[in-house]
Amino acid sequence: MGSNHVDVIIVGAGGSGLAAAVSCGEQGLKTIVLEACPQTGGTTGIAVGSFTAAETEHQRKAGVRDSSSQHAVDLANFAPKEIEKRNNARAREFFTEHAAETLEWLQSHGVKFVGPAPEPPNSQPRMHNVIPGAKAYVAKLQLAARKVNARIQTHSTVTELLIESGRVLGVEYQSQDGKRHQLFADRGVVLATGDYANNPELIKRFKGPGYEKIEGINPHACGLGHLLAEQAGANLVNMDVTYGPELRFISTSVRPFQQWLPVSGPLAAIQALLTRCLPDWIFKKIIKRLLVTWQHPESSLFDEGAILVNHNGQRFCDETCVQSRNLDVSNQPEGQAFILLGPAQTQQFSNWPHFISTAPDIAYAYVDDYLRLRPDISYRADNLLDLASLVTLPYENLKATAEQAFESGDQGPWVILGPVKSYFTTTEGSAVINQAFQVMDRHDKVIPGLFAIGQCGLNGMILWSHGCHIAWAMTSGRLVGKSL
Repeated sequence: MGSNHVDVIIVGAGGSGLAAAVSCGEQGLKTIVLEACPQTGGTTGIAVGSFTAAETEHQRKAGVRDSSSQHAVDLANFAPKEIEKRNNARAREFFTEHAAETLEWLQSHGVKFVGPAPEPPNSQPRMHNVIPGAKAYVAKLQLAARKVNARIQTHSTVTELLIESGRVLGVEYQSQDGKRHQLFADRGVVLATGDYANNPELIKRFKGPGYEKIEGINPHACGLGHLLAEQAGANLVNMDVTYGPELRFISTSVRPFQQWLPVSGPLAAIQALLTRCLPDWIFKKIIKRLLVTWQHPESSLFDEGAILVNHNGQRFCDETCVQSRNLDVSNQPEGQAFILLGPAQTQQFSNWPHFISTAPDIAYAYVDDYLRLRPDISYRADNLLDLASLVTLPYENLKATAEQAFESGDQGPWVILGPVKSYFTTTEGSAVINQAFQVMDRHDKVIPGLFAIGQCGLNGMILWSHGCHIAWAMTSGRLVGKSL
């Protein structure tokens, strides 16, 4: 085998790519992972990290009787009906059948979980939360890849597939110094580059115009794998199906607490043990901090009278129309807006059942939680003049807007949250694959030498719930090594 030949080339070092590297190495395959970014992790590295699966050891210990087939049935209740009807049911059943084994495999590599936690409309608790956060996947899988001699090479951007007589032989990639290199794979090339949420050209081509200003949560999710698959003649499905656009608060510049926690060594082991023994109220406090860091504001805020204002202090949309609201935010100055709560909404969203954001049946975040945990985007004042000064909005404009929207005079308390932006959180389109993860062409024939996993290989599945995208990333990465 020459120096520019390996058994397997994996394009992308996010969750699915790292899982595939470990799995391929475990099968004795000479493997290299090419990652365009300076660091590994992809979208997995910035996620909360939940892993949803049925028939797990954690469920059995908790006395939960469950089945993978029921998990597949329950998943049909998450997405809107017009989206769900496009789901590939057999592919989703295949996923749920193998997810529990993947959880066990991850644990064998030192990844630790607590749970299961409920998430309606799941009929059973299935959400397993990784300790201390999603960075544990990245750290543990990198260590495991090193042990099986799988090589991970960053600053390496794949520019094209090398194809001869319809077979994918390898890739051409550009290194950090700008030089181009060719690398050949004797077993196959695996596309594991994540979604295309931050590729406005792909979004426009498949979803239509009007979304060009909406960013993806992961700025590096540019759909490279989808473009490479298309170059090889792959059949792409569900490319117009996106999770979002939805409103999210801008990210905090402070690293979340769980990102400081250890993921290896004796401290991590002690932490895992303590976490399993935590009283429920402490666990909910931790989840609540994650809530205000990552989750989106509920639409019920606007149904109950909260409004959106731009940097000029002006209202600009019908907030109760979700689709137009989120698009309109992207067209405001700086692509941002603020959520303004009048005195009635401030009181209303301070107590159950009116919450600003939620992890269903686990924790709920109210006005006071945001004021305490996200002071960078949460402000309260007794009058509009003080409120305007806190967020540097034009007072006269804000006053006129509030008077028209709330008819409550100047007397507070007033709360303003933001900025918020419209984001695509993920995309559900991908190449069609078979159960060996081989990419299929437009005539339903295998493209020899080309494989796809994670968000590149959803195969028509709709995974419209928490914890399923990471579970699929890890499951497909684990299984593709066996296929290869």
